[in-house]
Amino acid sequence: MAGQFPPDVEASVARLVDALRGEAIKFVSADKLPDIRAASLVLERVVDPANGLPGYDGVWRNALNERVGRVTINSDGSFFAEYDLCVRHPRRPEWFIEAVTAWGRGDQVKAEARLLAML
Repeated sequence: MAGQFPPDVEASVARLVDALRGEAIKFVSADKLPDIRAASLVLERVVDPANGLPGYDGVWRNALNERVGRVTINSDGSFFAEYDLCVRHPRRPEWFIEAVTAWGRGDQVKAEARLLAML
């Protein structure tokens, strides 16, 4: 991905990847950490229909070509990403971790796990 997109977009993707990996490692061991890398993200330029400015959408796929994550970089510089974990919560057995998510703008990035109650 390096050099293919504007520097601000690549910087946003790098921040999102770091945030997703940082959140995921709280719930899975390093040897089971999913392949959350900028290099494996397929990113394409899109046009924001509201203002005609460029934005970017991307997906991560697994070996079966199933979507396991996505990234959106909006034309206003805000961004969002999610990556599927699909694991039991390591400390709270009544919860299942569906995915980790990250969002923000510029240098400000927040991340959290998306939990579902076990049935």
